[in-house]
Amino acid sequence: MSRSTEIENIRNIGFIAHIDAGKTTVTERVLFYTGRTYKIGEVHEGTAVMDWMSQEQERGITIVSAATTAEWAGHQVNIIDTPGHVDFTAEVERSLRVLDGGVVVFDGVAGVEPQSETVWRQADRYEVPRICFVNKMDRVGADFTKVLESIHDRLKAPAVPIQLPMGSEDAFHGVIDLVDLKALDYSGDELEPKAGPIPDEYQDRVAEMRATLTERVAENDDDLMLKYLEGQELTNEEIKHGLRRATIKGKIYPVLCGTALKNKGIQPLLDAVIAYLPAPNEIPSLVGTVPGSEEETTRALKDDEPFSALAFKVMTDPYAGRLVFFRVYSGRAEAGSAIANTTQDEKERMGRLLRMHAADREEIEEVGAGDIAAALGLRNTSTGDTLSADDFPIILEKISFPEPVITIAVEPKSQEDEEKLGDALTKLAEEDPTFQRRYDQETGQTVVSGMGELHLEVLMERAKREFNVEARISKPQVAYRETITQPARAEGRYVRQTGGRGQYGHVWLEIEPLDPGEGFLFENKIVGGSVPREYINPVQQGIKEALETGVLANFPIVDVAVRLVDGSFHPVDSSEMAFKMAGSIGFKEAVRKARPALLEPIMAIDVTTPQDFMGNILGDLNSRRAQMRDMETRGDTQVIQAYVPLGEMFGYATFLRSMSQGRAVFTMEFHHYDHVPRNIAEEIGGRSR
Repeated sequence: MSRSTEIENIRNIGFIAHIDAGKTTVTERVLFYTGRTYKIGEVHEGTAVMDWMSQEQERGITIVSAATTAEWAGHQVNIIDTPGHVDFTAEVERSLRVLDGGVVVFDGVAGVEPQSETVWRQADRYEVPRICFVNKMDRVGADFTKVLESIHDRLKAPAVPIQLPMGSEDAFHGVIDLVDLKALDYSGDELEPKAGPIPDEYQDRVAEMRATLTERVAENDDDLMLKYLEGQELTNEEIKHGLRRATIKGKIYPVLCGTALKNKGIQPLLDAVIAYLPAPNEIPSLVGTVPGSEEETTRALKDDEPFSALAFKVMTDPYAGRLVFFRVYSGRAEAGSAIANTTQDEKERMGRLLRMHAADREEIEEVGAGDIAAALGLRNTSTGDTLSADDFPIILEKISFPEPVITIAVEPKSQEDEEKLGDALTKLAEEDPTFQRRYDQETGQTVVSGMGELHLEVLMERAKREFNVEARISKPQVAYRETITQPARAEGRYVRQTGGRGQYGHVWLEIEPLDPGEGFLFENKIVGGSVPREYINPVQQGIKEALETGVLANFPIVDVAVRLVDGSFHPVDSSEMAFKMAGSIGFKEAVRKARPALLEPIMAIDVTTPQDFMGNILGDLNSRRAQMRDMETRGDTQVIQAYVPLGEMFGYATFLRSMSQGRAVFTMEFHHYDHVPRNIAEEIGGRSR
């Protein structure tokens, strides 16, 4: 199948939200109404098309982002449904990096929830235009105005309603379109709404909200502002065009409403996606760098430009092999064509090209600007790599992922499982950049790290089901870090003499702490050749290896600057290996003098509880070293916001359920690293040795 859709008729969108806001349910309705599926899939029944993985169907949550393509009003809509659970935030991060627009789904009762804020900030970072969909308007306690206020207050976002709900809770039966000034009534059993005039009881409210919409659109368009100030009425088409321009620039976020479970509000949402979210050629030209230099180069998002694409996901398919998902920004490529992986400086061949529909796929002959597709045959391509035309190379900005905060040790149950386990972990780490593995030399164990207990639990379950690996798993451990608190200077000497040629490496290093999150910085301050140029990189390599195991409790060392200031060499005995060892020895010695300290991950936690259990929950959080941030009342529930060390939170879900008769819920996400109190640091240090 070859590509026939013009670029202006393509929309690349993602559904993003807090867990349980109804993203996947909305997506399933979109697939049904666009004719992509003939039966509506349900999350609660385990039949959702987009939740194709068996664990997603069993747990009723989205774990991996799923891509599909649908048609609506003569447009090709490429859709990515993302997870809402914070443990799978990498799936949201990589999806937003390659999307042109987003639909943010909010719960009509809860409004803006913790993970709503996280995904909103992620979308801000990638400057993704968004429309908002207030879902579950039929639930008890649903309040469109309150949700709108929470978007304004908590997200500080210029959200403007383009619809009003008709009725509320179980009486919700339709929406009023504030742009075309018509009512869409879903009262009957039909799946299609009946369009008609606006009922009298809503006329005053509609007039007020239409005036606000007109004013906001005019504020963001000079021509419309002039007409507005002259007292002329803006036409529906002018409002629509002005709203589109303002949405694409991120000046306005249109807000719609409905209830996906009851099939209300989906067609107008699809119309809004086409009307207000950008085509690929309406976003700014792509800026990248020329390989091997800092020189910037740009690509217009057109078919007739040189080919450029970004790989955003790798998936191991048990039948087809290694699938690489990519987004084409410019140019065209055919199945079987030769391209360059400019990030890895490797030649690649685009094998079979596939358009994905969750777990299903259809083969296509070529891809063009704006397409999202998958390819077989890209052997050396990983997440974040740039693919480009060999004769016009470009490197695009990589995707950034958060660091893992929790670790477990994994051991094969039998000798037979050992090789299979290594293979399974390698493939899972290739798919998920927030899942990391390393071999601990001291314990002889394989240690894996992830974003949370659920994240690691799901991945270990996948290893068992998909790769048939039986493994023993230790209790989760916190991914502590070590750092230094003052500058220090130390010498590193590595001298060995054994009969023939010896080993000689000698350096002086100065180290000092960096601000949190700055990582590692190395500076070469050698003058006069006291350490020859060819030994500088080995010194840096030795220091980098020494960063992996700290001096307090063998945790990685972070946020430290190192300067190589002096040293000496031997014309015969010096070697790269000797200077690498000298760098490692000198760095460890300097760290011991620099008052090393232990850091622990601090989590932002939100607990939603009925008032009856508030006192007990607060007391328990205080015993877990919580630092309170805020408390607010939402309806008849209280929301407690706090920072809590991750080490105090293992098993909290079970504890909270028993303490609140199953009525309290919580969400938790990594926020920052902070110093561990001395008494706890000593205990951790003792356990680690």
